[in-house]
Amino acid sequence: MSGLGNYLPEIYMGLSSLLVHKLRSLLTMLGMIFGVGAVVAMLSITAGAQKEMISFIDLLGVNNIIIEAKEAVDRNELQTRRATSPGLTFRDFRAISQNVQGIEAATPRKRFKPGKVLPKTANEPPVLIGVLPNFLEINSLKVIEGRFFTAEDDLRSTPVCVLGESAKVNLLGYDKAVGKYVKINEVWLQVIGVLAHQATADTEVEGLEVVNRNNLAIAPLNTVMRRFEDSNSYLKDEIDGIYVRVTPQTDSIEVSSVISAILAATHKDAGDFTVVVPAGLLEERRRTQFIFEVVMICIAGISLLVGGIGIMNIMLATVLERTREIGIRRAIGARQADIVRQFLTEAVMISIVGGLIGIAFGFSLSRVIAAAAGWSTVVTAGSVAVAFGVSVFIGLLFGIYPAVQAAKLDPIEAIRYE
Repeated sequence: MSGLGNYLPEIYMGLSSLLVHKLRSLLTMLGMIFGVGAVVAMLSITAGAQKEMISFIDLLGVNNIIIEAKEAVDRNELQTRRATSPGLTFRDFRAISQNVQGIEAATPRKRFKPGKVLPKTANEPPVLIGVLPNFLEINSLKVIEGRFFTAEDDLRSTPVCVLGESAKVNLLGYDKAVGKYVKINEVWLQVIGVLAHQATADTEVEGLEVVNRNNLAIAPLNTVMRRFEDSNSYLKDEIDGIYVRVTPQTDSIEVSSVISAILAATHKDAGDFTVVVPAGLLEERRRTQFIFEVVMICIAGISLLVGGIGIMNIMLATVLERTREIGIRRAIGARQADIVRQFLTEAVMISIVGGLIGIAFGFSLSRVIAAAAGWSTVVTAGSVAVAFGVSVFIGLLFGIYPAVQAAKLDPIEAIRYE
């Protein structure tokens, strides 16, 4: 307590000085307020982007590789492609499964957008996809009602399906769905399971079609291939996607390079497929985010620098205003260290109060950005601590010179100063 007690007079004098010149103090703090607010807002944006990025990668699967058939713009382009490449086929799936090391599980995918669905729904009808039973494991899905289909169901082309949460509610309401039937195009499928709600990503990725993962009807691959007819199937890809999951010890980026090389050879460089690697997306987004952080830190740093210069300027003016006071204090026994401490405390008080207001401003700014731009923002304790620490450091740094100048004043000359 004795150490704190030594500083209480300086703290009291610093606050008194701020309150005597309220407008001047506020104007001096503006640089700190905007600088600290910018730091807090910037870090909240990057923290929100980081959270969204991690959830997005978890959604796709950090150990997954997704191969997508690239949609042609029009029929002419499709015919041109088919002149050189057969598109994505089961042969590609077998070539990848048999020749690429480190694959834990893989499944082809055939997707349909139904023309009609029963029961009718006012909402968007579910997308039908045909996959192998290991699709559940590859995408870390959870069944909350009933079961997922088996290899036996796939072998027999059993007319069954598992509904996503939204598809179940839109078609069958909130009652139990297992055992009921839905009609997709001309085929009746028995519902044998319902999936748990899945997180969805608003972020679009080049090469991936944005699909609501909760509005799916998932059926055995053979059921879809044999019971549903694709219009212009001789031109379209035999399958339109392949999901691959590699073992945790395997580098998915290296595996994706091997897969791309295999497909480029079999497709004769037609460019009719895309290989998406969530782990690679994660690294790319981290690099982009790092550049964004550096730019934002530089902008915030300029604001803090301006704030620091403002503190130094006002403290030098204060020293001139209070020269006589300094001389009297020195004359009655105050040491140079006491004078330094007095003015340094006042400078730090300006930065502390400015920093606190700046934190509130930054928090409000992050909320405004989130509401206006639709970005995800997260204000963390770390961002607040960093912003506040920097503001205090700026106050110390730019308050040293005026404090030392005040301490160097000759007591006799200071008392005579008018």
